[in-house]
Amino acid sequence: MSTGMIIVLIVVGIVVVVAAGVFAARTKPRGGRGLKSRFGPEYERAVARHDGDTKAAERELTERVRRHGSLRTHNLEPAARERYLARWTSAQERFVESPAEAVAEADLLLADLAKERGFPDGGGYEERLEALSVHHGQHVHGYRRVHLAANARTGGAEESRAGTEELRESMVEARALFEDMVGVNGHGPRRAGTDRTTTDGTADRAADDGAATHDKRTSTLKGRLAKGS
Repeated sequence: MSTGMIIVLIVVGIVVVVAAGVFAARTKPRGGRGLKSRFGPEYERAVARHDGDTKAAERELTERVRRHGSLRTHNLEPAARERYLARWTSAQERFVESPAEAVAEADLLLADLAKERGFPDGGGYEERLEALSVHHGQHVHGYRRVHLAANARTGGAEESRAGTEELRESMVEARALFEDMVGVNGHGPRRAGTDRTTTDGTADRAADDGAATHDKRTSTLKGRLAKGS
């Protein structure tokens, strides 16, 4: 083998090693501080689930990042975004008369939205929740709450009243995740680790116009849910 060929192979090997290191640095959290920053409130919930064992919680969260940290989601098309906004408005309207049905619809809606954004679907709720926690750690608990509420059963009058309050609270908290994923108030959904971009801004303007219309249409309903009426 010629000297030139050996040099080329060495250079290629160095490039591969450097690229692998950069990829690992981007996907692997930097210790507890990196995990806290990435997961937000979800970090504290993980610690609580492990009875205060920080190391065990961090091992769990690190595994989530290993599995889902490199996931690249995609933006919604304007028409799809409008469709989800309309579905959420419908669920909020239904809550007044049928809280359980509204929460069940919200649970299904979030699952459909996550799938359309590119989150894993084959593994069911648990895998979807883990992936969402890596990319939407600040709000993922809303999905957990609304899913549990949608699958809970209530008994007598007292339990039903308590159940209705739990349904209301889960719906309110789930809305934060919904808005984070669908893009509301001018902040469209982003690919993980990237900024939202378009070629000429047309899609963004259409999406933002839809969000403004949605906000005006649902402000009263949000007030009702937040106040528990």
